[in-house]
Amino acid sequence: MNLSASLLVVAAVLASGLLIAGPALRRRYPVAWWLCLGFPAASLRVVRTWRPLMAGCGLAVSRKAALTVVSGLVGNGAPPPQPRVPRYGFIRPTRGGFWFLVRLLPGQVPEDFVKAAPAMAHDWEVHAVRVTTPKPGVVHISALAADPLKEPRAPKQRTAGRLLRVAVGVLESGAQWVIDLREVPHWLIVGATRSGKSTLINALVAGLARQRVALVGIDCKGGMELSLYAPRLSALATNRAQAVKLLGALVDLTLDRMALCRAARVRNVWGLPDEKRPVPVVVIVDELAELFLVANRSEKDEAQAAATALIRIAQLGAALGLYLVAAGQRVGSDLGPGVTALRAQLGGRVCHRVADPGTAEMALGDLNPDALIAAQSIAPEEAGTAVLASADGWDRARSHLVSETDAEAVAEEFAHLTPCIPELVEAVGGASVNDGPAVHFERLDGDAGTEG
Repeated sequence: MNLSASLLVVAAVLASGLLIAGPALRRRYPVAWWLCLGFPAASLRVVRTWRPLMAGCGLAVSRKAALTVVSGLVGNGAPPPQPRVPRYGFIRPTRGGFWFLVRLLPGQVPEDFVKAAPAMAHDWEVHAVRVTTPKPGVVHISALAADPLKEPRAPKQRTAGRLLRVAVGVLESGAQWVIDLREVPHWLIVGATRSGKSTLINALVAGLARQRVALVGIDCKGGMELSLYAPRLSALATNRAQAVKLLGALVDLTLDRMALCRAARVRNVWGLPDEKRPVPVVVIVDELAELFLVANRSEKDEAQAAATALIRIAQLGAALGLYLVAAGQRVGSDLGPGVTALRAQLGGRVCHRVADPGTAEMALGDLNPDALIAAQSIAPEEAGTAVLASADGWDRARSHLVSETDAEAVAEEFAHLTPCIPELVEAVGGASVNDGPAVHFERLDGDAGTEG
């Protein structure tokens, strides 16, 4: 047996072994299965179907005018020329899919390929295809072999991770969904009942509870939601009157930190020496609408005071170590101009399934129309699935399943990290939320530990 025949036999044996072990390999090592078997097969389907797919979707262009073809070619017995199709580049694998670039033909626009995305997914036998535009004249086509949002797996977190950075779920691309308050300091989270909003907040609180940060809660529904994390909260307001006082104290805190930075001639708290840098504060507002709904004149004054304080915190807080996460079932312009002004300061947006289109419009409408359409298409059975958007773009994602019991246990476990900030405690009645001993951090440690 010569060398070429031996190589063929070895290749056949390896291929047969991979096919037999394929199902088990896919279950235990999905990434390895995809790179060894799934991706080569998908690449062959792309190559085989590209020309008929482009023709069927109206993306192929005739090389010559009809009269020239008839008189010059068909009349002479020659077959008509094949239509031109867009050229695609090298197909590159990802952990759960692939991507490549396509050069547009004259007269084509990216929207033509966006409309063809469902047909691409069916022909290539993949879960979904997304089309984006990295630069004029080129589209980026990415495909996902399976739905990574179906069963997201929470990573085992051994350390606190990088300061103010929490992995809360998984993106549709298969990458981790990370909320980094140092990069995007303020967030708006919306979603109807049982849409996954509370689960996302649980995941965020569970991650931040392990870090040396102060958590402050505002829950005007009597504290029914955020009181679960009471051992880890430095302060909790359970009605609007308390919320107004607490927000006022937070504004005063920002002014004090501003004076500290000015005296040290730095532009933000991260420029201060370690021994003078104050602890970061993350303010979590649950059910934002409760702060803005009014029934009489006195409530209107309270609502206006709360809105003004929230806007000031959002405007000044990022540089001074104060971060805002505002959540609600319904957030719309009908709640007053304060909501729209606040929305403009919240650079990160997360929209779960919502009960009214106005809430989705408020969350995503000013950032990306495609993200708005994707959010409005979330089905009731897709609990936990959300569309997140910022100035950098948008993506579909799903938060890790962190139950209230799990989040409560994490709050108890890390209660010893709760900083005592006297001015915030006094604002909500002079009693600390945490019944156990609280620690007053005089300085903020740098970014320590590895990512979980």
